[in-house]
Amino acid sequence: MNISVWIEAARLRTLPASLIPVLTGGALAWNHNVFQWHVTIMALLSAMLIQIATNFANDYFDYRQGADNSDRVGFIRASASGQVAPKKMLTIAITTFILAFLLGLYLVFHAGLPILVIGMLSIAAGILYTGGPYPLAYNGLGDLFVFLFFGLAAVMGTYYVNALQWSMESFWASLAIGALATMILAVNNYRDVHSDRKAGKRTLTVIFGERFARVHFLGLILLAFAVPPHFYFQESYSLYIMLPYLLVPWAFILVKTFWLETEKKKFNALLVQSAQFMTFFGVLFSAGILLS
Repeated sequence: MNISVWIEAARLRTLPASLIPVLTGGALAWNHNVFQWHVTIMALLSAMLIQIATNFANDYFDYRQGADNSDRVGFIRASASGQVAPKKMLTIAITTFILAFLLGLYLVFHAGLPILVIGMLSIAAGILYTGGPYPLAYNGLGDLFVFLFFGLAAVMGTYYVNALQWSMESFWASLAIGALATMILAVNNYRDVHSDRKAGKRTLTVIFGERFARVHFLGLILLAFAVPPHFYFQESYSLYIMLPYLLVPWAFILVKTFWLETEKKKFNALLVQSAQFMTFFGVLFSAGILLS
C-alpha cells in the first residue's frame, strides 16, 4: 500500500472545511464559559473522519459515474488513475465512515439525540453526495449541503456538545464558515466545469454557467465578511472580532484570480489558496471571539 496515494485520496488540503467549524464552535463555547476539551476533540476527530470518508467515497463514485475522465484538470484521483482498485476504495470509505460513527457515539452519550441525528445525517450526506440513486453533487445540491453540514451543522453542533443547548451566536458564526467551505467547492466546480458537463454532473456552474460561478464566489466571500460586523454591532463583541478584515487584500486577490483566470488547470492552486484562506479567516475569527 502506497501511503502517499491514500494521503492524496484523502485530500488533506481541504480539511480546513472540517477543522475550522469545530474551532469556531469551540471558541464560542469558551467565550460562554461552557467549553469542554474532551467533547471538542472528539467532535474534531469525528468531523475529520467524515470528511475524509466522504473524499474516499467521492473518489469511488465519481469514477463509477465517469466524472473522472481524461478531460479532468484537477488533482489525480486514485480510482480513475488505477492506483487503487475501486472496490478497495469503497471498502476503505465505508470503514472510515464506521470509525467516524463509533467515535461519534461518545458525543451521542454525552449530548443526546440531537447529535445522533446530526451525525447520521452527516454520514448519509457524505455517501449520497456522489453516490446513491440521486447524487447530490450531480443534481445541483452540492453547494447547499456543504453550506449546511460544514457550516450550520458543524459549528452549531460543536457548540451544542459543549453547552448542551443551542445558540443564535453559533448560528450567525456558522454562516461565515459555511460560506467559506462552499467557496472551496465553488473553485472545484468551476475548474471541472467542462469535464463535469460531459459526464452529466450538473453542478451549479454547469447549470447556470461560468458568469454565475464568478458572482457566486464573490457572494460567498462577502457573506463571510458580513458576519464579524454582526457580532460587533449586534452581539456587543469587542473590536477584536473584526480581525478577519486583515484578510481583505487576500480576498481581493482570490476574487480577481477567479474572475480573470482562464486556464482551468491553474484553479488547482486557487483551490489550495481558498482552503488556506478559510483557515486563516477561521483562526482570526475564533481569536476575535476568544479575545472578546
